[in-house]
Amino acid sequence: MFDLQNIRKQFPILSRKINGKDLVYLDNAATSHKPLHVLDSWQKYYTEINANVHRGIHTLSQIATEEMEHSRRKVQKFINAKNDFEVIFTKGTTEGLNLIAYSLNNLVKADDEIIISHLEHHSNIVPWQMLCERTGAKLKVIPMDENGVLQLDFLDKNLSEKTKIVSVNQVSNALGIINPIEEIISKTRANSNAITVVDGAQSVPHQKIDVQKMGCDFFVFSGHKMYAPMGTGILYGKEEILRKINPFHGGGEMIATCTFEKTTYADLPFKFEAGTPNVGGNISLGAAIDFMENIGLENIKTHENVLLNYAQKKLLEIDGLKIYGEKAMRTGVVSFNLEGVGISSDVGMILDKMGIAVRTGHHCTQPIMSFFNIAGTVRASFAVYNTLEEIDILADGVRKAQRMLS
Repeated sequence: MFDLQNIRKQFPILSRKINGKDLVYLDNAATSHKPLHVLDSWQKYYTEINANVHRGIHTLSQIATEEMEHSRRKVQKFINAKNDFEVIFTKGTTEGLNLIAYSLNNLVKADDEIIISHLEHHSNIVPWQMLCERTGAKLKVIPMDENGVLQLDFLDKNLSEKTKIVSVNQVSNALGIINPIEEIISKTRANSNAITVVDGAQSVPHQKIDVQKMGCDFFVFSGHKMYAPMGTGILYGKEEILRKINPFHGGGEMIATCTFEKTTYADLPFKFEAGTPNVGGNISLGAAIDFMENIGLENIKTHENVLLNYAQKKLLEIDGLKIYGEKAMRTGVVSFNLEGVGISSDVGMILDKMGIAVRTGHHCTQPIMSFFNIAGTVRASFAVYNTLEEIDILADGVRKAQRMLS
């Protein structure tokens, strides 16, 4: 049974007052709050274990190693990876995408092509631009229409033997639009030998992920958007590709042998995990998966869709309010502006005075904002602990901001 009040009790921060008001936290696309189960896991590591992994024969090191590797296996199951060694621990989505872009350097040459979409976060734009600068490859962009829907006929016309990488997010962080990833991957497979990369930062918190069904070569996401600590993330890669490419970082842990003449690399996954990992964070990522699975991923998805539909209904009752991507299939996000209010941050500051936390600005998606000829939007984003009553408070707050700013 889905018990929202019991879920909320697991998040101590939700009882905070902000400017004398009950906190209404609607900035979950930036980061989600952490439940007691995750906080307890983090504290337990540092108070009862606190040892480095893989390198020690003493008891605490062995416990730390087993706990972190158990978390890796939880991630494997969570995203349905074929093997646990295809799961690489990272600091987050951004590091995962940079790792891929640098590791694929030797597979890309001048005049090759890399395809991304108009809906990408800067983290799925800049690493590919940097790869193009290093190799002489060309960057191409799948266009979108006025509803934020990607125009996939672009792929039919532009995929070729020159296409080496196709990298697209599964859900837009700025608009919440759900992209047809399986169709994109299918088109890519049919028309090229390109490597497919999926940015799952905004999809993993809201829906079940199956990388084998999806058919992607790489899938990356962050822990802190799915109730885990900051500084945690995952790179999934197919075994055959991970074995072909070179590591991004060099140092301890990722070597098999090291001499001044030559170094050989460790086996997967350690080849890509140089240095001391975020052991406590990685263990707590497993605790966050436990939290989500105990509630039920379908229950989370259903609840958040109710929130999204209700928020859209309530906000569109406000004269002069525009929702971007309104007619597209979306999850987790309502991104909007008020007519006659030129600066979205003004709305955000007024909402903050009422205890309402939203995100304003370009959301690290300046190309999207340029497409709509705006500087930014007000973005309300949802998590499993949000309520319909909080949506009502948001709508009332937006009305107040509209009166004040007009």
